[in-house]
Amino acid sequence: MHKAWWFAAALAALLLSGCGYNELQRGDEQIKASWSEVVNQYQRRADLVPNLVATVKGFADQEKEILTRVTEARARAGSIQATPELVDNPEAFAKFQAAQRELGGALSRLLVVAENYPQLKSDANFRDLQAQLEGTENRIAVARNRYIKAVESYNVTVRSFPTNLTAMVFGHKTKPNFTVEDEKAISTPPKVDFGTKK
Repeated sequence: MHKAWWFAAALAALLLSGCGYNELQRGDEQIKASWSEVVNQYQRRADLVPNLVATVKGFADQEKEILTRVTEARARAGSIQATPELVDNPEAFAKFQAAQRELGGALSRLLVVAENYPQLKSDANFRDLQAQLEGTENRIAVARNRYIKAVESYNVTVRSFPTNLTAMVFGHKTKPNFTVEDEKAISTPPKVDFGTKK
């Protein structure tokens, strides 16, 4: 009887070690850590916005509409709770992405407006904020890339045999990944026209 119990325990350990449960847990934690870094970088960008808006406001008070849009986009992006559970809800994940895209677009328009004010471009505070914002956008891209890779690895594990059986038993599903709003538009190369001299 004693030998049968040890044999059953050894067999169970062998089966469990090959079921992929630990791999699923590792992948899930990697996604959560990667997602936290994405949110961290988005928060850094949101924290820069009030300073950037205040600096531009001092020079370009007539651009109130753009400044209002940036402030409103920041508020909408900040109103979505970016919890680790967000990555398990495709609808909430899409809303989060849309809010971040809106904020990014508003910031781009703000920087275009700033180009029309040479005295603003020469202001040290503005240059510093602009450099921080550019650096943050790069960090966001890197953090999103790490998240994309973590999700890819996890989703392959969830969908591969035999771990897909373990995933089904424990309720692990594929995670949503970042998407592009209009893939068709960005797949078309931009037209560059330097003008022709007549």
